[in-house]
Amino acid sequence: MKRWSLIVTAAGVLLAAPAAGIIAFEEIAERSGLIFTANSCPTPNKNQPETMVAGVALLDYDNDGYLDVYLVNGAAIPSLKKESPKYWNRLFHNNRDGTFTDVTEKAGVAGEGYGMGVAVGDFDNDGWPDLYVVNVTKNQLFRNNHDGTFTDVTDRAHVGGGMLDGKKMWSVSAVWLDYNNDGLLDLFVSNYCKWEVNQDPVCRANPTTRSYCHPKYYQPLPNTLYRNNGDGTFTDVSAETGIGKHFGKGMGAVIADYDGDGFMDVFVPNDNMPNFLFHNIGGKKFEEVALESGVAYPQSANAVSSMGADFKDVWNDGKPDIWHTATENESFPLYRNRGEGAFWEVTDQSMLGGTRDMSGWSNGIFDFDNDGWKDLFAARGNVLDNVALTSSRTYGENNAVFRNLANGKFRDVSAEAGADFQKTAPHRGAAFGDLDNDGRVDAVVTVLNGQMKYFHNVTENRNHWILLKLVGTKSNRMAIGAQIRITTGDNLRQYNQVTTACGYASASDSRVHFGLGASKIIREIDIKWPSRIHQVLRDVPADQILTIKEPAQ
Repeated sequence: MKRWSLIVTAAGVLLAAPAAGIIAFEEIAERSGLIFTANSCPTPNKNQPETMVAGVALLDYDNDGYLDVYLVNGAAIPSLKKESPKYWNRLFHNNRDGTFTDVTEKAGVAGEGYGMGVAVGDFDNDGWPDLYVVNVTKNQLFRNNHDGTFTDVTDRAHVGGGMLDGKKMWSVSAVWLDYNNDGLLDLFVSNYCKWEVNQDPVCRANPTTRSYCHPKYYQPLPNTLYRNNGDGTFTDVSAETGIGKHFGKGMGAVIADYDGDGFMDVFVPNDNMPNFLFHNIGGKKFEEVALESGVAYPQSANAVSSMGADFKDVWNDGKPDIWHTATENESFPLYRNRGEGAFWEVTDQSMLGGTRDMSGWSNGIFDFDNDGWKDLFAARGNVLDNVALTSSRTYGENNAVFRNLANGKFRDVSAEAGADFQKTAPHRGAAFGDLDNDGRVDAVVTVLNGQMKYFHNVTENRNHWILLKLVGTKSNRMAIGAQIRITTGDNLRQYNQVTTACGYASASDSRVHFGLGASKIIREIDIKWPSRIHQVLRDVPADQILTIKEPAQ
């Protein structure tokens, strides 16, 4: 593992190294063999999907204990098909030595249509993670065959995508969840807007000069919920659960039990429309409660360009909070969960007002410096290219990381995060996980029509950590929805949950990471499994990857 104390730029300028304790990253994608360009096939017709490619997933597809990388790609226009390998989705195997190998062809996961996002879950409870790829065109479900290959089971499973007016809806993100706690993973898909290839509206005064149009020019769509039947098939239950009656322009999709009733709820950030918060009522119905809960809009009471989102406990108080990205002049709203089903926006109070000068896509809430407090990461880049921007705005932006100061406030530490972190690009998807199992959370970020980035976490301090891999027995095998509370030796309590959904169109490590600060021993690990089984472990040593199996009760 490379540790560095000096940074020399291409121009030969010597920069000061990050001080101990500062969050820092080194970008090593190409050196690691992660060679990938998200190709959106930009055309003079300015098709809307060309600005939005694409998501990324981190998963251990071969169960060797190391995270592999799956990247979603676009397709040719106007066919919306992967007419050449430059449009393939790509799977990279982690060689466990800091390098990766492209195994796409062997694995059979190149995909077929115009890709947007990806979700990771073990839908058949066989202990091997499966892939669900969401597209502008037909979605695809790839079942893991346990031998390094996957089989497309979309048609058999009936999950090719929701239909409206006889046409498949444009999907952007998806999340696996067990919404009815029956031990089987169900599938929620966020859909964006009505769209036809080469039929985008003219949205400039001069009709001969085309431009990418504002979302207001497109009609919204409902989201889709599939219930797992337990036999390899799914049933579309969007109508009967109440999900299908709400129309929006969904981008991300994330889950948490925000009211502590034992059922997973779903937050969907909508692009220039009020956000959705689908409250799960006993695993049977969903009620859309974003407005009354305080997360439909920021305090400005105006809908913003909501993109990616994460749904985790920021304040270590046991209540999951919501943070989503947007574009310039809007800020990235942070909503604190105050209990009893209500949130309040605390963006400015939390010192995140500077995000008004940023455009963000994917994002994540993770403890990057292992001090016991979750930090914030945003993959940044403008929506439009330079031709369509004013001179005051730029297309490429550097990513952002905000350090949690443990008092409800954050500090933008992006400028201290290393020379690589200052480089600008139109970043899109981002997934988070510990790719080299060193206890520090890394980030993999896609770039629209550019080389992806692998931000290896090189933060240096003496803080401790633990990674928990939960294995369900009565609950779903991946334990998605399990809620975890840890208590460290200094009596700091932290809360997290098992989920893979994160940010925009992406999926992160299913293992649950906790930074422990100076604590070498975890006094207590308290787990509430989706089955309602309660498990407690005590006096657990730090600095390890610990597998915990759901007990029989």
